[in-house]
Amino acid sequence: MTKRDYYEILGVSKSSTADEIKKAYRQMALKYHPDKNPGNKEAEEKFKEAAEAYDVLSNADKKARYDKFGHSAPGGFSGATEFNMEDIFSQFGDIFGFGGGGGGFGRFGGFGGNVRRQESMRRGSDIRIRVKVDLKDIASGVEKKLKVPVLCKCQSCGGTGAKSPSSISNCTVCNGSGHITKMANTIFGAMQSTTICPQCHGEGKKITELCTACHGEGTAKREENIAFRIPPGVSDGMQLNISGKGNAARRGGINGDLLVVINEEKDEELIRDENDLIYSLYISIPQAALGASVEVPTVSGKAKIRIEPGTQSGKVLRLKGKGLPDINGYGMGDLLVYISLWTPQKLTKEEERMMESFTKSENFVPNPSKQDKNFFERLRNMFQS
Repeated sequence: MTKRDYYEILGVSKSSTADEIKKAYRQMALKYHPDKNPGNKEAEEKFKEAAEAYDVLSNADKKARYDKFGHSAPGGFSGATEFNMEDIFSQFGDIFGFGGGGGGFGRFGGFGGNVRRQESMRRGSDIRIRVKVDLKDIASGVEKKLKVPVLCKCQSCGGTGAKSPSSISNCTVCNGSGHITKMANTIFGAMQSTTICPQCHGEGKKITELCTACHGEGTAKREENIAFRIPPGVSDGMQLNISGKGNAARRGGINGDLLVVINEEKDEELIRDENDLIYSLYISIPQAALGASVEVPTVSGKAKIRIEPGTQSGKVLRLKGKGLPDINGYGMGDLLVYISLWTPQKLTKEEERMMESFTKSENFVPNPSKQDKNFFERLRNMFQS
């Protein structure tokens, strides 16, 4: 299903200020709030849609990438399409000042009744690495296996940060729940909100004796062999997300992601133009006049092409399907062979006499045909567009 434009969803323009975007989101959130539209699935979807749009447009970095690439931005917008209602209510509460650093609201049916503890929400940090690829890797995809320094669960304590299981007890403030419940007066009346316990910071536990290996962090640094596949058609600067291969979270939770940034190495012979490849072929005067069979490089090896007699400098030969695959699977690019005539820079006396004799022949007087003129006009338009 085609995603709607984020600016259209909030009813703002690209030039809108951060305050205008925030104001528009508040209006949308109030209009489609589940408490004002009980049982209305359409309103609930619009509520989620507005939250997703605000998540991107309220973040300067995400907004810049969205303005440039739209929904097809490399790497996507992490988290923007994975909202559940509890996430949105947390964001909604921040916008409207309901308080709570990560909870839900009790009146919203089943959304606020089972608040996730911070332990389950805690997430390790992402790791970003750069990987070099050449045209051959891009053409067919490639398997990579790298040693990456990463924070892993402490093997001594299993990630708990405690010396032993008996060193862990429930927090006395929240009774092990990780959160405390408050009542707040809002525009919808009295509402119940849930906030993270300030004593245990959402863990629901306290540790009396720390693990001596990790000193209570629950993580330890080590090098991990991480294998992943780079798909065909990637391009320079593209970012691939390898889920769960980042750093482990402190004292439990889920791992972050491994972010693989593509560094495309320049090829010595071929130039990339999106999915097409370009090769500049120099031919001699006899080859251009008499025709010849020559080899040109491709990603997968050499290809033999025929130079027709009378070929002019600037002619472009297209080898269909000899380019690179599209990252989204929409076919293959082509190999464009640009013909350039090589003029000798030094001649022997005999060669000079031969060349001078050619000048007396009408066949060696430049006389571009109408077809050649049309070709150069198309070539000029291609480079000016």
